Amino acid sequence: MIPSSGSSALLLSLDLPVSSRVDQRVPKKLLIENGAPTAGDKHLINDGIDELLWLAALKPTTIGVPEYRDGVREYLEVPVLRLTLRAGAKATRLVELVHRAVPYPLLLLTELNERTGLSAAHKRLSQGEAGRTVLEGDVIAAEWDAVHDGERWPAFRAALALAKQPQTTLYSLYQGWIDTLLALHAARVTGTFAVTANAEAAAVRRDALQECARLDKEIARLRATAAKEKQMARRVELNLELKRLEAAQAAARTNL
Repeated sequence: MIPSSGSSALLLSLDLPVSSRVDQRVPKKLLIENGAPTAGDKHLINDGIDELLWLAALKPTTIGVPEYRDGVREYLEVPVLRLTLRAGAKATRLVELVHRAVPYPLLLLTELNERTGLSAAHKRLSQGEAGRTVLEGDVIAAEWDAVHDGERWPAFRAALALAKQPQTTLYSLYQGWIDTLLALHAARVTGTFAVTANAEAAAVRRDALQECARLDKEIARLRATAAKEKQMARRVELNLELKRLEAAQAAARTNL
């Protein structure tokens, strides 16, 4: 089971050097100015966030991992932040807003009541506005479930350590943490937590998780439709389609 102070336990698991620590509070004003595209988002930030702390700055001078640049992205630093939310806060949206507001790819520890989460999201240079960055793909998040994930906690905690991630560039380092989060998602399907052996296997797992998520939604939709269908012939068609999707789902799970 995860310790009572969940985000502190995850921070310890990252095993970051003292040289990277910052420990500064981030004003909500900065989030509102940089990551609140609507009036509703401004209200969410003001009403839902209790505190945002900048815990550490991971960059070549603090962890010895080289920066990364290409024509699409610049990974010069990976901040580590802790977001503490108030009861009733819309956590998913606020996590996304924080990732959008910070110009660098970041590791975000989140606390809401007794729930603890960890998230990451790649970023790329904006094509429409020079000097700005935007999210590249979805935010990859994992909320710790003490009931179902307790047995996997030691392996997941060990896999988070900075020293266990690729050290070639900050981009590969960050991808390593994303793959560790995805390994937890895969373990919730397979029952076993295991980090992939190489980048190619990690890419196969990422594709398989996306396919499983797509098929889960489609299967749930078809089951609901079949339950309401009155015509026998149509129900037979729907059941055959369900069997096809379930076979595809089983095939996708073999790549997790």
